[in-house]
Amino acid sequence: MLAFYRKYYFSLKKFVSRRIDDDGVVDELVNDIFFAAFVSYSSFKHQSSEFSWLCSIAKHKIIDYYRKKKLKTILFSLNPVFENIASESLTPERDCLKNELKTEIKKTLAKLNKGYHQILRLKYIDGKKVKEIAHFLKISVKAVESRLIRAKRQFAANWNYENSSPSLPYRRQANLSSSGKHLPSDR
Repeated sequence: MLAFYRKYYFSLKKFVSRRIDDDGVVDELVNDIFFAAFVSYSSFKHQSSEFSWLCSIAKHKIIDYYRKKKLKTILFSLNPVFENIASESLTPERDCLKNELKTEIKKTLAKLNKGYHQILRLKYIDGKKVKEIAHFLKISVKAVESRLIRAKRQFAANWNYENSSPSLPYRRQANLSSSGKHLPSDR
């Protein structure tokens, strides 16, 4: 297996680094990819080249990395209540829960008015800074900040806790009054 590792290490690292800019993440993913390949090598059917097979594993690992990164960003930025949910759903045993959570987030985003949906997408999905959003929408930075706050509140008000998976470890109703303003929490 050491020969296998040496044969494909640099090519695989180059493949992954074209898709991810962070060298630390690239090294970690390359190690994860080789580990997954070593574990499942006995099931490799040689219907493609070894490198193609490694690249297939790499594509899945890269997709998983970006999904986790995006999910963490969205969840932690929208509401700190989601931190416990996300920490549980990001473990390998909870992939199903993660997918359910993503679906629920998409449903909730779809309920928002177009402007709030757009501003949350620009900020948390596209990763734009407030100043970039202001320039794009041709509004002031203060207006963007204000809309983000209102969009987060509307998201929290539309988040459907009752229909979330029963296996979620932590649920709490949003502390919002009927006017949409945050009420003090008991934390």
